[in-house]
Amino acid sequence: MIFDTHAHYDDDAFQEDREELLGGLRAAGIGTVVNVGASIASTKTSIALAESHPFIYAAAGVHPSESAELDEERMKWLEEMCARPKVVAVGEIGLDYHWDEPDREVQKHWFRQQIGLARKVKLPIIVHSRDAAKDTMDIIKEEKAAETGGVIHCFSYGIEVAREYLNMGFYLGIGGVLTFKNARKLKEVVAYMPLERLLLETDCPYMAPTPHRGERNSSLYLPYVVRAVSEIKGVPEEDVIAVTEANARQMYRLSHIG
Repeated sequence: MIFDTHAHYDDDAFQEDREELLGGLRAAGIGTVVNVGASIASTKTSIALAESHPFIYAAAGVHPSESAELDEERMKWLEEMCARPKVVAVGEIGLDYHWDEPDREVQKHWFRQQIGLARKVKLPIIVHSRDAAKDTMDIIKEEKAAETGGVIHCFSYGIEVAREYLNMGFYLGIGGVLTFKNARKLKEVVAYMPLERLLLETDCPYMAPTPHRGERNSSLYLPYVVRAVSEIKGVPEEDVIAVTEANARQMYRLSHIG
């Protein structure tokens, strides 16, 4: 079944129909979801969601845009959360230079600290990198983040950057952007990379694929991404689903679960 490796079902966009939507995922071919923390508050709600639904897991972490809220006490709390049975990754963490706040040095500091946390608790990382290719790569190398493993979420760079991450053993998260007409660079990356390093993700409620671009996204739209990967790679859709599910289970260390 399809494994959605990056969702935000705790978002207010799902406030009115969250349980109804989640209740229908399995019948639509969605077997597993990882709900990803982006702040202290959303880490709490992600864990609560995971602990109340058997097919949902959580990631604990603070997005670069929220990184100014971090301090040593909150880092200690994140470490405690990482011990919860349903927490499978530290994320989403990284760098986002699209906006001017928080200060880039603040972002870089807490990115390093959260990589250190992942190494300590032996969990993979979910990396957010926007308009920050070089600094993200430099920190990942300096902090030896390849030792934890993980995924470059919503991958948005070209083949050269992809090659470096793939050579370090990282997975690349691919979602609705792949279906956009102007996604030539990402389509080249997907054609280049091995299917065994690709993870399917929604980033819902954001990044809905064509023909639903601009709407609220959900795991129900992942078949459009599966179809796009299938066409680019020249492999059957069922193979895309099976391989990417196996990839996700391996990265999140859920391979023991049927």
